[in-house]
Amino acid sequence: MTTYEYRCDSDGVSFVVRFPLGTAPESVACERCGDQARRVFSKPMLPRSPRRDLVAAIEHAEKTRTDPDVVTSLPSTGARKRTPVLPLTPSLRRLPRP
Repeated sequence: MTTYEYRCDSDGVSFVVRFPLGTAPESVACERCGDQARRVFSKPMLPRSPRRDLVAAIEHAEKTRTDPDVVTSLPSTGARKRTPVLPLTPSLRRLPRP
């Protein structure tokens, strides 16, 4: 579900409605007066995250644009269970194994 903002021209009141992505109509009924309120485009809700985290993410993106992070080993995924291997049928034994 995505949040869409609507503003009523007669009241001047803004309100938020949630619709599935891409299905929001251009206008909906105002919650106060019932007139048609048109959809407005607002800035993303970035200020809700701490400013230092946002600045750190932007700086990391700028740095890795020209100097990518170097990975020296794969991250550990924990202990893996081996899947049991069924014995091959005699007719399949001659096929190459992956």
